[in-house]
Amino acid sequence: MPVKKWSVQYAFAIPITFLMLAGIQYWKGRGLAYSVEFGILWSLASVALFAVIRVYYFRKGMHCTVCNDLPEETQPKQET
Repeated sequence: MPVKKWSVQYAFAIPITFLMLAGIQYWKGRGLAYSVEFGILWSLASVALFAVIRVYYFRKGMHCTVCNDLPEETQPKQET
């Protein structure tokens, strides 16, 4: 499993998701404390759910083009 690669990706995803969610709540007129609490809770929950699904797909051997976790199957080139 590419744990190092995933750790770096999630280290960027959690704060970005937090800022987005907390900012939206604050922009909607909620208090700062509520916005921060909401951002922390839902950013951790959403990134954790994504990580669990990603590990599941990795263990099943399902290729993800966007994630690029598994090597692409090599097809022999056909000469014409």
